[in-house]
Amino acid sequence: MKYYAMLLAAVSLSVTGELLLKHGMNQVGVLSLHPDNIVAGLWRSFTSPFVLLGFAAVFGGSIFWLSIISRVQLSYAYPMLSLSYVIVLLASWLLLNEQFSPVRVLGVLIVCLGVFVVSRT
Repeated sequence: MKYYAMLLAAVSLSVTGELLLKHGMNQVGVLSLHPDNIVAGLWRSFTSPFVLLGFAAVFGGSIFWLSIISRVQLSYAYPMLSLSYVIVLLASWLLLNEQFSPVRVLGVLIVCLGVFVVSRT
């Protein structure tokens, strides 16, 4: 049960971080990787408080993830991270007003089924 709590912390922090990164980049705008624009774009991105908080949350999730994979098999733990797909789908809809198709929902449900199968082993 202790592993599930750590996994939940890792997933929660990672999802929160990704949502913060997306929100920050929505405010910053498109990040061009063209050599003429990349420095200015990266400066705008890395001075956004939401982007910085997003990176911090993802990093925090990585700390919990390191703790998990130091204790359990990666082939067991890694599929569990895919539960973040469900959370991101719902949170993106609720918080970012993103739309999704029934096919996307079906894909996420298939992933959940796979996680269930892996968790039974």
